Amino acid sequence: AGSARTQLSSWGGWGVTSHGLPSSTTMRINVATASLVMVAMPSMGFLPTVRHQGARAQRRNLRMAAKCDVMVVGCGLPSRGMGWFHSLQMLNGECPSAELNHIVEPWFLGGGKEGPAGEEFAAFKEEWEPKGCAFHASLETVPPPTGPRMALIAGRTADNPKLLRDVIEAGCTKVMLEKPGATTVADLVDMSAYAKEKGVDVYMGYNKNIASYITKAREVEAKTEGAKTKLVTLNAYERDELEECFTRNSEGLLKNMAIHELALAATFYGMRASNVETVEVNKENSECLTLGGFTDFVKVEFTMTTTEGTSVTIFADRCGGAEAMAIVSDSTGKEVFTSTLPDEALKAEVEKKMDDFPDVMPYFWQQESDYRSLKERCAVMAVSNERGAPEGVATIEIAIAALELAEYLTPIMQKELM
Repeated sequence: AGSARTQLSSWGGWGVTSHGLPSSTTMRINVATASLVMVAMPSMGFLPTVRHQGARAQRRNLRMAAKCDVMVVGCGLPSRGMGWFHSLQMLNGECPSAELNHIVEPWFLGGGKEGPAGEEFAAFKEEWEPKGCAFHASLETVPPPTGPRMALIAGRTADNPKLLRDVIEAGCTKVMLEKPGATTVADLVDMSAYAKEKGVDVYMGYNKNIASYITKAREVEAKTEGAKTKLVTLNAYERDELEECFTRNSEGLLKNMAIHELALAATFYGMRASNVETVEVNKENSECLTLGGFTDFVKVEFTMTTTEGTSVTIFADRCGGAEAMAIVSDSTGKEVFTSTLPDEALKAEVEKKMDDFPDVMPYFWQQESDYRSLKERCAVMAVSNERGAPEGVATIEIAIAALELAEYLTPIMQKELM
């Protein structure tokens, strides 16, 4: 496990240069004192010092140079946890404006530290703690921030309402919340209200909102008369892994795997639980099972149409592979454009990484650049101390709309398929 992490750290193309940003700086900014830096950019020379620029340019350059103090809450198991992958990207320096200083992992540093999984997490801790990242079994041992701090919450969904309040009370000025944010709409609404009361912006880990394959598809859609779009998401679980998958993701497929697509439907197609007029389930391309006491979809394809006549189709398959697609059809139903994640240029690299690191969840590889970009945008906003959301980043309000759709759709489609 240790050697795999070392290889991950040194993988070609993983560094911050993949953003076109500098891989090193001559000096760093001290976030607590807001002291100035000069940044070396190979293609641009040095950024002018603040004293020669106006206030707006000063803020821009400070944001480019500063690093946001980041705390991950709920790291999870190395190679499989979303929090682990987020952590690794920041520890490897792939998000230039984010500096991961604290990882809070109650389970693997507490009741779950015994056994193979606990040992694997311990190896991860032993690798990175000497390099400056502190590990904590509880938020109580995390020192208070001395400047802007962003909490990235990636633990169990059911724990998120309390964790959100806890990190805000601990002084975090921004929160990045992994999808779906909470297990119920009511919880998410309460979380949103509390964050607003405290003046803290909450961003969601809906990386597909900023993914290039979605942007490309929407550009074609806008130029195609009578266009209809199908959003496809595929995971690579084996059939014999489904019971564990159903148990670990007990909130259900629509609130977990397909919540990204519901967020896209809410963001770009105006879908709301209150305006969906019809739901058509493609039974031939859907399957619903009860495993380990949990009833959920193995795969499901459905089309939603609003009262305004807007339609979008979503297909999610837990055992379909490691890919996402946006398929645009014209008014006759003919497919005119398909964009994929990963695209052809990235597919070979993703397949190589899957072969080299078979224990790592495949969908991490196909979306790694979007994960980087999402964290970077949020960290830049956190350092700026400005309110609002970065361009393209979903807010907790979009999360509420997506979760409302999931709660509305699940019983309807289960009734159709059971």
